[in-house]
Amino acid sequence: MKKLAALLATLSLTAAAHADEVQVAVAANFTAPMKQIAADFEKATGHKAVLAFGATGKFYAQIRNSAPFEILLAADDETPTKLAKEGAAVAASQFTYAKGKLVLWSAKEVIVDDKGDVLKKGGFDHIALANPKLAPYGAAAVEAMKALGVYDSLSPKFVTAENIGQTYQFVKSGNALLGFVALSQVTKDNRITEGSAWVVPANLYPPIRQNAIVLEKGKGKPAVEALMKFLQGEAAKAIIRSYGYAL
Repeated sequence: MKKLAALLATLSLTAAAHADEVQVAVAANFTAPMKQIAADFEKATGHKAVLAFGATGKFYAQIRNSAPFEILLAADDETPTKLAKEGAAVAASQFTYAKGKLVLWSAKEVIVDDKGDVLKKGGFDHIALANPKLAPYGAAAVEAMKALGVYDSLSPKFVTAENIGQTYQFVKSGNALLGFVALSQVTKDNRITEGSAWVVPANLYPPIRQNAIVLEKGKGKPAVEALMKFLQGEAAKAIIRSYGYAL
């Protein structure tokens, strides 16, 4: 019995010795699913994913200025590709972990109809969106409004957020009656969790392919490779789907 206890203790110490931390830059729209994935990843592997959330454009600037990130989970496919071309990331590691969906959302019931006609009818003072220069979801919102022919009339009402997480907070707090957010922020188990929403048709904006890539600081590290593999496994995919993403 003592030998078994000693063996288990040795195995535990060995696992702990091999456990590591992974520094991950995560697009703000992927906050909720990534928190859940990170918890499951730590249980499964012992490795801890240390997460930072924000706008993809800001992460790009930070990475180019030697930020300590080892993995980037971007809100687009252009930023990881650009980093790889610039020698700041490992091109062969890149893959699409999710395909995002844009939604027009209000924290209040009834405000947003199921066809998005509220954009043409008006009746609101402010509409929130993420900075289109930094956040792919903000750029998608601009393209959708232009496709609908409402961009010029709505632009004076814009409340521009730094990222999609802040956009959600603007609408949630009532600083803007409605706004363009990621479907993942207002859905769980494929149901809208509160308020009223219109899922913007995919043909109104360019596809939001969200790519993951290993950055130079994470190259060759077992814990980094383990997380990239975990993100492509069925457990992670199930979580990603439950937040309304396509795969």
